[in-house]
Amino acid sequence: MLLAKVVGTVVSTQKEPSMEGLRFMLVQPVDLDAKPAGPPVVAVDAVGSGLGEYVLFATGSSARQTRMTDKRPCDAVIMAIVDNWEVRGQIKYHKGNEEMKLRKTEWKGA
Repeated sequence: MLLAKVVGTVVSTQKEPSMEGLRFMLVQPVDLDAKPAGPPVVAVDAVGSGLGEYVLFATGSSARQTRMTDKRPCDAVIMAIVDNWEVRGQIKYHKGNEEMKLRKTEWKGA
């Protein structure tokens, strides 16, 4: 699983029929300090995430192991919305607590 921030949505009106009904999100992988780490990824949203939320996503064959993506040709899936994360005893992010959010880092992305 990888940590990322939802930075956008992707809309496709023409797609493989098995992909109908799936919601596509643009996620920016981040490091433990919430700084961008690699290129953005389009991922199927299996949990109803929203813009600006931090999420966990999987790629490759693991992306096809959720109920929503089983036997569908997807290469990335959002499978969890992050509530908080802690590194070596320091809280790096806590959803809903604006003062704690990325307290020691300023992410300049969307």
